[in-house]
Amino acid sequence: MKKKVFVSGCYDLLHSGHVEFFQQAAQYGDLYVGIGSDATYLEYKHRKPMFPQEERLFMVKNIKAVKEAYINQGSGVIDFLPTLDLVKPDVFVVNAEGGSDEKRKLCKERGIEYVELQRTPHEGLQARSSSSLKAELAKGQQETDTTQAGSTNGESIPTRLDLAGTWIDQPYVSMHHPGWAITISLEPTFEVRDRCGLSTSTRKMIQKIWPVKLPKMDPEMLARLVFCFENNPERHDGIISGAQDSIGICIPGLCRHYYDHNFWPEKIETTQDEMTLRFLEDHLVMIPMAPRRPGCSVVEDKDITPDKVKALADAADACWTAILAHNIDDFAAAYKASFEAQIAMFPGMVTPSINGEKLHEASVQPTIDQYSAMDDVLAWKMPGAGGGGYLALVVKDSKKFTNAHHEAINLQIRRA
Repeated sequence: MKKKVFVSGCYDLLHSGHVEFFQQAAQYGDLYVGIGSDATYLEYKHRKPMFPQEERLFMVKNIKAVKEAYINQGSGVIDFLPTLDLVKPDVFVVNAEGGSDEKRKLCKERGIEYVELQRTPHEGLQARSSSSLKAELAKGQQETDTTQAGSTNGESIPTRLDLAGTWIDQPYVSMHHPGWAITISLEPTFEVRDRCGLSTSTRKMIQKIWPVKLPKMDPEMLARLVFCFENNPERHDGIISGAQDSIGICIPGLCRHYYDHNFWPEKIETTQDEMTLRFLEDHLVMIPMAPRRPGCSVVEDKDITPDKVKALADAADACWTAILAHNIDDFAAAYKASFEAQIAMFPGMVTPSINGEKLHEASVQPTIDQYSAMDDVLAWKMPGAGGGGYLALVVKDSKKFTNAHHEAINLQIRRA
């Protein structure tokens, strides 16, 4: 009786390298294949597969080396676990790039032989991989984008969400106490509306230079160029846009930048750790509100003191530590503390003024009261200078929240 052999993967963009892998694995016995579901693919790779799961299942099943194939019903990197329990294989085969200590340990616990195969092409054929095929497709798309630059509206330019330490990038704030601002760069998977705290003025400046997409260059240098272009000497309004806007847009992933009485940060730290970025995506949503009204001022009645700026800086420190630890309770507490420190200095963020008079009908407090009362909302703030735009919430589960509240927006962090 032949042994049962199991392999698992997404098998999107099925190619000759996959077929050769199946043939090599089938030398150990009857081959059973677990295929990543559309939901798992989207969760893990943050985009939809080229082909839906039913089509991928059809293609894999009709490969001669495959005895049977199934859609994996689990999630995450071990989404194949329910299929493994169904097949009860004798041998688990992976390619060397897909091997892991977790899979090896799992096989040891269940008495399954663990085999790693080197990626080798079939004799006479070119080596293929999904990543190389996608790179070729992306290259072709980039060439197409270049020819269509005159017709684009710039919707591929990222935006940013400030998580903590907002206002510390202005020297009149950091002169009282230095500290970090924390930002994430966001894919524009939703309409990025004007006057809503998501750096639309900086995005528009970028589009004047690069209408299609950000250029491929060192992100920090790119952020410096954008900052200098936006704050050029010919600007007459006397306003200096904070560096957190250009940094948040241009530097992918999670980023923090340290300000000490200067417009540009003394140091910048980033992380592209996938589990950290997914932690944020699992707990952040945005609620659209009315844009900040023309003529509104959020700096009227500002009250900036060393103690209040220190509270802002301390909250940003705590926020960074909690995010890296994936501690949702500490993250929510620090996130909320950062916003409270902001509005202690700038109460106009919640109730802005026009001509020196508080515009109570423009207050966002009713919206804050509505969402802060919900059981699954842990913390809240407004992006940017506030006065309207969006309410950025920390929630227990972003997917469940957006399913229950259709106005809520899921966020996708831009990867490097």
